[in-house]
Amino acid sequence: MKKFAIYKSETGYYYYKYFESMEQLAGTHLEDIVTDDKLPILVDEKGGYFRFKKKDYKFVKIVETEKDCPLTLEEMFFKNNENFKLGWIAPNGDTYSCDYTGHSKAAKMIAEKFFPNAKFPELTLGRHGWLKVIDSWNGTEREHRQFVYSLNGKITRRQADVLFDLGLYKNQEVKELLENND
Repeated sequence: MKKFAIYKSETGYYYYKYFESMEQLAGTHLEDIVTDDKLPILVDEKGGYFRFKKKDYKFVKIVETEKDCPLTLEEMFFKNNENFKLGWIAPNGDTYSCDYTGHSKAAKMIAEKFFPNAKFPELTLGRHGWLKVIDSWNGTEREHRQFVYSLNGKITRRQADVLFDLGLYKNQEVKELLENND
């Protein structure tokens, strides 16, 4: 059984692998690095580790499961969240929230659910009409701005409605999408 520490952010839940004993570390790259006095620890996707702190205000719970991922798509990337800012918009208008760097991971999970044989998740979503809403800050502007990207240059009525509700209809790229897709 695998253990995971679950945390909550504005865009969804996220997790780290949770290790509380030296036996759990056996056979991992950390068994010769971590000592008993450093436990429990959390391990991120890249193999980095840090000490677990139960009083972290974002910590929710510990989960045990046989799965490699303890969360569903909708748990990790809140679906149709009223605070949606960045993420993916489906052709039917459903939104999946993510943070500044979560688009690829979100695309992978979305593709696994809706396009299970996809080899290139972001490209697959784009070819199927999904919109990607990213932060366009380039380091020189004073403010961050949402940028809407459509791989195929198309937009559905439901996507347009979502963009209108988000106040993004004044963005140049959204204006062009609307003009080109009566």
